[in-house]
Amino acid sequence: MLKLRSGVIVLLVLCTLVLAPLAVMAQEKVIKIGAMYPMTGRAGLYGLDSVDAAEMAIAEINGKGGVAGYKLELINTDSKAKPDYSVMVAKRYIEQDKVHFLFGVVSSAVGLAVTEVSKQSKKIFIGTDHASTQLTADKFQPYYFRVSNNTFQSMAAGALYLKELAQTKPWSTIAYVGPDYAYGHDQWNELKFNLDRFGVKYKIVGEYWPKLFAPDYTAFITSIIKDKPDILISGLWGGDSVAFIKQATPYGLFEKVLFCSPDAGGNYEVMSATGAELPLGLVLSARHHNNWPETAANKEYVKKFFTRTGRYPTYAAEGAYAGILAIAQAVEKVGNPTDTEALVKALEGMKIKLPEDPDDFTSYIDPATHQIVQVQAIGVTVANDQFPPAKRMLGNWKVYKAEDLLPPKDFSEKKK
Repeated sequence: MLKLRSGVIVLLVLCTLVLAPLAVMAQEKVIKIGAMYPMTGRAGLYGLDSVDAAEMAIAEINGKGGVAGYKLELINTDSKAKPDYSVMVAKRYIEQDKVHFLFGVVSSAVGLAVTEVSKQSKKIFIGTDHASTQLTADKFQPYYFRVSNNTFQSMAAGALYLKELAQTKPWSTIAYVGPDYAYGHDQWNELKFNLDRFGVKYKIVGEYWPKLFAPDYTAFITSIIKDKPDILISGLWGGDSVAFIKQATPYGLFEKVLFCSPDAGGNYEVMSATGAELPLGLVLSARHHNNWPETAANKEYVKKFFTRTGRYPTYAAEGAYAGILAIAQAVEKVGNPTDTEALVKALEGMKIKLPEDPDDFTSYIDPATHQIVQVQAIGVTVANDQFPPAKRMLGNWKVYKAEDLLPPKDFSEKKK
């Protein structure tokens, strides 16, 4: 009996010695991605779409065997669009969950807070949606990469559009309405910078700064009407943009001024939430469009997202989709998700074909700023019911070359 027990003990010890390393190896074969997206409130749809698109990309990649022998895994925590809370989540991801990448966030205020955690911990942070140029300019740090347009690129495209417009429909006065934090201020400063850079003459007749997620824009709307700008630039986004348009329409604002929102105003959420109420002729753009470019890749992406979720994607979805593709491509090149410095090098200069790319262009990450470089299209609202519940989509596109939208090398110094 003693011999039998001894044999069992020896067998158990041997099994432990053999199986324990195998269990560790199995755990190591997962690429953990720590996401922080808002899942409630006005920004909640952005978070929902981002998580769905990221998981769609992960399912595609894992379904093909993963990358370099690893499977991808997304962990998401509701950021509540709050910087302090998101910093706490990011630190927990790093210290307890042992994530390989920080990922996502919608608000630029959250992005600016999380990038500091990324810098201090030397943990790569893939920014998928927030757009403040500060993250890739004066707040640049080597472990941050952004896979969607920043505000400078959007405002450069907007300035070029307004320059062309002045040749056919002369205008002279301009005003701005945008959220009173980094993202909103960056847009306005960068639009003025680019109008000056491109030699456009203009006079500012008003600046209006509602708080993020403001419930009532009436005072701002009446002030805009009183100030009579030819062009009203909007830096509002998401539910704020929808609320402003709905509240301004009864005042006839859009019959009095040309409304132009080149960064986030053309998001599908605006079209789906306003339906036939959305005025025609608004000048809008966003970081992805369901009906541009009309490529097989973009149509397939939109179709897959709709099949998976039952709704058409906002631009936030494509940013998250792009972020997963970037991580997979970097890990495939390096061979593992733990060699951070090698992953940084793999991401720098990476070429990555995305749904928003026309057939003749491939997005790439600028190695100097870690900002993705992309083509941008600006359109106007036209009647289109092909993407219900929207009754309006963008059309009459003007397309701007990616390299024409980049800031000059001394841009950060000029800001100071």
